[in-house]
Amino acid sequence: MVTSDNVKDDTPEKILVGKGEQPAWLTLAYGNRHGLVTGATGTGKTVSLQVMAEGFARAGVPVFAADIKGDLSGISEPGEAKDFIVKRAVDLGLTFQPDQFSTVFWDVFGEQGHPVRATITEMGPLLLSRMLDLNDVQEGVLNVAFRVADDNGLALIDMKDLRALLDAIVPDAGKRAEGDEDPLAPIRKAAQAFGNVTRATVGTIQRQLLVLENQGGTRFFGEPALSLKDFMRTDRDGRGVINILVADRLMQSPRLYATFLLWMLSELFEELPEVGDLPKPKLVFFFDEAHLLFTDAPKALMDKIEQVVRLIRSKGVGVYFVTQNPIDVPDRVLGQLGNRVQHALRAFTPRDQKAVAAAAQTFRPNPKLDTAAVITELGKGEALVSFLEGNGTPAVVERIVVRPPSARIGPVTAEERKAIMDASPFKGKYDTAIDAESAYEILQKRLARTAAEGESSGGIVGEIGHIAATIFGTNVKRGRLSTGQLIARNVTRSVTDKVVGGMAADLGKSVGGSIGGSIGRALVRGALGGLLRR
Repeated sequence: MVTSDNVKDDTPEKILVGKGEQPAWLTLAYGNRHGLVTGATGTGKTVSLQVMAEGFARAGVPVFAADIKGDLSGISEPGEAKDFIVKRAVDLGLTFQPDQFSTVFWDVFGEQGHPVRATITEMGPLLLSRMLDLNDVQEGVLNVAFRVADDNGLALIDMKDLRALLDAIVPDAGKRAEGDEDPLAPIRKAAQAFGNVTRATVGTIQRQLLVLENQGGTRFFGEPALSLKDFMRTDRDGRGVINILVADRLMQSPRLYATFLLWMLSELFEELPEVGDLPKPKLVFFFDEAHLLFTDAPKALMDKIEQVVRLIRSKGVGVYFVTQNPIDVPDRVLGQLGNRVQHALRAFTPRDQKAVAAAAQTFRPNPKLDTAAVITELGKGEALVSFLEGNGTPAVVERIVVRPPSARIGPVTAEERKAIMDASPFKGKYDTAIDAESAYEILQKRLARTAAEGESSGGIVGEIGHIAATIFGTNVKRGRLSTGQLIARNVTRSVTDKVVGGMAADLGKSVGGSIGGSIGRALVRGALGGLLRR
């Protein structure tokens, strides 16, 4: 913690972020009005994020943050009184005191944190289409698949459930002998009722699923699914728990990363009740590398993002986007972000100059500052800030030096991470995957039951056909059926109808009648056919 007689530290109402001519405060009551942290690589965005996360946690607000480079994990360990940290504190009129925060590590791949899982149903067709990079036609077929699953009670939990369902809605899947029953016919018919579901389109979706599987999507979809209330916890001292998503490997699959975080926001939006404006947020969500969320996003997805960002404030959740440049965020989302921290930008190219000008225009002007010029002059650890104040209006932009964090700056060691995970309240809750009965198992049972019925009746009928062919069989050359084969085929059809129809108890009687009638008809057809051919 940082304390001083000159500059008061965090209060129950405010977080001290840094100091310029005046201390820069982030008011907790406006913490759910969202925010933006921007700046070029190496200018101090992660430190600013850590300072705000520490302040929210001290105030009893749980925090969720994506850790792209691994540097944020050090928030779980006490800070070290290194020379540059102590010097910055002294320059700000502060006294440095180490502190640490209750931390839980999460990892989609389950390697450096507790596994994070969601079901296919929870993800939904819109976000899943974004994750798979589907076009409008393919997204339409995916919507059909979800509708058929809902109507037929097929739970979509993991990837094999979705694959099995897509196979089931393909029209005329597989070659069947004449008269064979298709156990999935009702599902195929239901799918075709919503439009033309073609084999080619389903095949394309299946190939995209394979790409997602190769990126680790198989581990993400499944059970036990994450309960978002596990993010919203305080420790025994009343401080907010800081949840760190280990995202260094996840960033190798940027679409999976962005869609996963958007899913989390959407789930929070759907699950949490309306609470209005509280004295402090219920949860603060830091979205690093936020430009990945908006890159090539279709209009339907952009509408969803805007809706979530605009309305989740009333659920008591604050969302803070962290990215290199303000122009990475669309205007209709940028307008919802009231708290701003701008680190240095470089203006070496026309595009850079445009970005600097755009960043300057997002701040409330300060007559004492040339905002556009200052943005290019900021040193490491300096920032331009504008936080909401008064009635929720932005303060004029101020140039500040960001205070040093109280916890460690930099990553934890493997041993420290293991110790934290071993002491986690969620140890064992998510670590082992559960494969419950769902769409895949249900569809497999239907296919297996039909196959078993066919084998059962086929065994009986095969014996009768063999006997009939032995008694009456004289092979006709050049590929034509023998009389015995004709008899066997007709006996088979007749007996199969009886057995499948639930008449197995009368099998002896049915067989006798079938032989009497079918053999006679087969002999007549066989004899006449032979005479006519001759």
